[in-house]
Amino acid sequence: MPTALITGITGQDGSYLAEFLLEKGYRVLGMVRHTSYPRLERIEHLLDKIELVEADLTDLPSLIRVMEKYKPDEVYNLAAQSFVPTSWEQPILTGEVNALGVTRLLEAIRVAHPKAKFYQASTSEMYGAVREVPQNENTPFYPRSPYAVAKVYAHWITVNYRESYGLYAVSGILFNHESPRRGIQFVTRKVTYHVAKIKLGLAREVRLGNLEAKRDWGYTGDYVKAMWMMLQQDQPEDYVVGTGEAHSVRELCEVAFGYVGLDYREFVKQDPRYFRPVDVDFLLADPTKAKTKLGWKPSVSFEELIHMMVDADLERLKYRLDKERRTIFTP
Repeated sequence: MPTALITGITGQDGSYLAEFLLEKGYRVLGMVRHTSYPRLERIEHLLDKIELVEADLTDLPSLIRVMEKYKPDEVYNLAAQSFVPTSWEQPILTGEVNALGVTRLLEAIRVAHPKAKFYQASTSEMYGAVREVPQNENTPFYPRSPYAVAKVYAHWITVNYRESYGLYAVSGILFNHESPRRGIQFVTRKVTYHVAKIKLGLAREVRLGNLEAKRDWGYTGDYVKAMWMMLQQDQPEDYVVGTGEAHSVRELCEVAFGYVGLDYREFVKQDPRYFRPVDVDFLLADPTKAKTKLGWKPSVSFEELIHMMVDADLERLKYRLDKERRTIFTP
């Protein structure tokens, strides 16, 4: 039975990857910080199937201990300060975790268990002010946030450890991927959650930033499969993963509100507070390499994804309302 270690297992990607690997027959280890234990809701249904191990990307000795004790066959580094606006509020912490944290993890693998295969979660945000459209593995990076700058460092340190020490280390340059487990601070989930609230009479509007920004949005369940596929190849290489389609935030609103019979123009308000200091206007993947060399392709369309997220938020809110009513009327 192969063993996989997932950092960031309590996040969206980590929970989907854990499910995927369990189905493949893996022993799944989830690396958590001591402070992560109260936030296990995304993996609560998996706690009897996985093992949680304590370590921290800011603490090299703890990472070395985990590598020496468990000797995982595969390491998926999904842990990060992952919200772009927060990186402007906390740029030093973002660099400490997203950049130097990756170096510590690679160093722990090099020192304690160099046979492990390593996956680094890179991001389309590294392209920033894009040099070409669409973006592929050879497109130059032009990061436009502390988050993206830290991820560029992490990407290149992964390349350097691969080329300098012969580690099986790869980066997946994943474009935006969403699901019902997406954090509510991200624009897709913010929209679908407010659509559900407005439909149920619990809110009157949603405030957003740049409605013309375009992103390549896919389904997280598809993208974690691509992560795994990258570690099953004979040679370690980096891959761009995306749908090859771009949609604006305005289109996102139109699809989400339209799904429940509402006109987004009546409920969406632009708010200067939600504009970035420097925005990233247009990200579009060229996933040709992933499709041809990995045999990977997305299975969920943009519309299907947004409908799935709206349905999940409606279900959550209806359940909460029913629970509150039962509490009020229980004698």
